[in-house]
Amino acid sequence: MELEAALRDQVGKAIGRPVPNAPIKKLKGDASNRSYYRVGTLPESWVVMVMPLDATKKSEEATKGEPPKELPFVNVHRYLQKLGVRVPRILNYDEPAGMMVLEDLTDITFEMALEGGKHQEALYGRAVELLARLRFEAERRPDPECLAFTRAFDEDLYDWELHHFREWGLEAWSGKKPTDAERAELDSTFREIARTLAAAPRGFTHRDYQSRNIMMKDGELVVIDFQDALQGPRQYDLVALLRDSYVELDRDFVDRMLDRYIDAFAAAGGEKIERGPFKDFFDLLTIQRKLKDAGRFEFINRVKGNPGFLVSIPASLRYVKAAFARRPELRKLQDLISRYVPELSA
Repeated sequence: MELEAALRDQVGKAIGRPVPNAPIKKLKGDASNRSYYRVGTLPESWVVMVMPLDATKKSEEATKGEPPKELPFVNVHRYLQKLGVRVPRILNYDEPAGMMVLEDLTDITFEMALEGGKHQEALYGRAVELLARLRFEAERRPDPECLAFTRAFDEDLYDWELHHFREWGLEAWSGKKPTDAERAELDSTFREIARTLAAAPRGFTHRDYQSRNIMMKDGELVVIDFQDALQGPRQYDLVALLRDSYVELDRDFVDRMLDRYIDAFAAAGGEKIERGPFKDFFDLLTIQRKLKDAGRFEFINRVKGNPGFLVSIPASLRYVKAAFARRPELRKLQDLISRYVPELSA
C-alpha cells in the first residue's frame, strides 16, 4: 500500500492534480532492475518507472569508466529528442525517490503490431528507415555531452561478450569446460573477431533496437530502452532488429531490409554504402551478438532467476548457425563450439 501511495503521489506531482483512486497495475518488465507501473486506466493513465535506490547509474552490462553523473535514460533521451526521434515524454523525475513518471505508450509493441506478419514489410521498412535517419543525423551532429559519445563497443567489450557466451552458454549448458588447447583457440579467435569488429567506424548505436524496444502509439514508432546507447558500427542496431531473438525473419527479407537501410541512409544525405562488404560485416556481427544473447539469456535465468528468455535461445543459435554458413573462414570456430553446443553443428 505504501508503494501504491507513492506511485499515485508521483503522478499527482507530474500532472498537477491528485489521483487518489487511480488503479495501479504492475507491467511486465524486461531483464533490467527497473520496474514499471501503470497508474490510471487507458486512455487516462501514466507509467511510473521505479529504480532501485542503491543501483548505480552504470550499465548492467560491461562498460568502462565511472558511473555517469546523470541518469543515462535522461541524458540519452535529451539527445534523441534533439535529433527529432520520438521517445516517451518524461513528465517528472524524482531522483531522490528513484521514480520517473512517463507518458503511457499503451501495450502495443512493434512485435505485437506485426500481427503474425501481416504488416511485416511496411513496419520493418519504417523501423529501418527511422534507424537510417537517426544514424545519419547522429553522425552529422555528435554531442560530447551525450553519454552515448563517451563509451563504445571497443575490442574489450566485444571480447567480454563473447566470453559471456563461453561461460553461460558453452560451459553452463554442457556442464564441461574446454580443454586448455580449446580455450587457447577460443581466446585467440574471440579476440580476433573483437578486433575486426572494433576496427569499424563508430557512431550512435541504440544497442538493443529490437521489436520489444519500439512501441506503437497513434501510428508513430516510439523508441524506448535507449539508456545503454554507445558508439558502434552502423550494422549493430540492424543486427538487433533483423536478427531479433523474438521475431525470426528469413534471409531474403533481411536482405531487402538491409538494402532499404542503405538506400535510406544515402537518401538522408549520407554516402553510398557498398552492399557486399556491409552485409558481410552484418553476418560477422550477427555471430558475435547472437552468441552473446544466447549466453545472456541463460545468465538471466541462472543468476537473476528469470527463465522468461530461455525460449529465445534456439532462435539466437539458429541465427548464429546461418551466419557461420556465410562466413566459412570461421568454420574451425564453429566446429569447436559445436562440440559443446550441438545446435551449431554445420
